[in-house]
Amino acid sequence: MLLLSAFLLPLLLSQCSSSKNVTTLSSDEIQNMVNSSQFIFVADKLTPLRGTTRFLTNYYYVNVTKDKLSSFLPFLGRIYHPLLDPTNGPLRFTSTRFTYKVTPKKNRWNVIIKPSDYLDVQELDFEIFDNGNANLNVISTDRDGISFSGRIEKLNE
Repeated sequence: MLLLSAFLLPLLLSQCSSSKNVTTLSSDEIQNMVNSSQFIFVADKLTPLRGTTRFLTNYYYVNVTKDKLSSFLPFLGRIYHPLLDPTNGPLRFTSTRFTYKVTPKKNRWNVIIKPSDYLDVQELDFEIFDNGNANLNVISTDRDGISFSGRIEKLNE
């Protein structure tokens, strides 16, 4: 019985790991997405200014296109002024007027987005690596800063 389980366990584990549907992007594909401002940042963990890192279990994202910025991110931290609409989080917004600046570095890109029609967020500062991993720092007007880690994905056509 022990011998049988020693052979079956690796087989079962390899089958479980191979069933994941993960698309890896090349460095050139990531560079094209960043330069054309066409990507989705999918967050998998957040780090508030005051607190510990937490893993995210729901789908949180920032969708970036040339003419639209959509953010659906959670917030943990201190808010200095109450929200006008408490049903909507402070990092859940859509902007159609923003600046987009890319600074290439070795094996990564810094992307700074500044919305001008949503005044609660001053800046979204992305650090996007050539393997698809990314970090996001959010600088807000009336609340603590917050950071996210995740990955970059292609927009659905």
